Amino acid sequence: MVNVFAAELAAKRLEFLRELVPSVNRVAVLLNRAEPTIAAANLRDVEAAAAALAVQIRVFNASTIAEIDTAFAALASERPDALFVSSGLFFLIRRVQIAHLATRYAIPAIASPRAYSEAGGLMSYGTNLSDAHHQVGIYVGRILKGAKPADLPVVQSAKFELIINASTARMLGLNVPPSLLATADEVIE
Repeated sequence: MVNVFAAELAAKRLEFLRELVPSVNRVAVLLNRAEPTIAAANLRDVEAAAAALAVQIRVFNASTIAEIDTAFAALASERPDALFVSSGLFFLIRRVQIAHLATRYAIPAIASPRAYSEAGGLMSYGTNLSDAHHQVGIYVGRILKGAKPADLPVVQSAKFELIINASTARMLGLNVPPSLLATADEVIE
């Protein structure tokens, strides 16, 4: 098995948001309760990270396309300083919708998969999925050569990537600090 780390990176995502938007005090968290294990892990880790950074969080739940729209309408009226998008397959599939709405309502947002930034989202930080897929291939290769899956250790992702969409940052009126640009694995122009 390969652990790709999703919720475990919440603290780092919040730190990157704060580095980009130093005035962040109130962060909206978009969760999908239809993925209960992922939602619980993300919420637990983002609550701990928020407490450590003295940031207030407000959770918005969305499990359907319409609920994402509803959550963003509520976000627009509450005006949080930033948005933390929980990991999970549903939000990955809806990345274009989420990126569009975050930009439309001028809410700096971070998600985990690089696909979010590639779809126009401001920033993403998560496991390098190419490396994770490579690890899965090695794992499967060992099984095909006769290793028993129960005897194999859990492999953990070792490569993470920060992607910044500079075009989206400009649309939001954000100046990306040089230190954050230097940290980024990729800057999308």
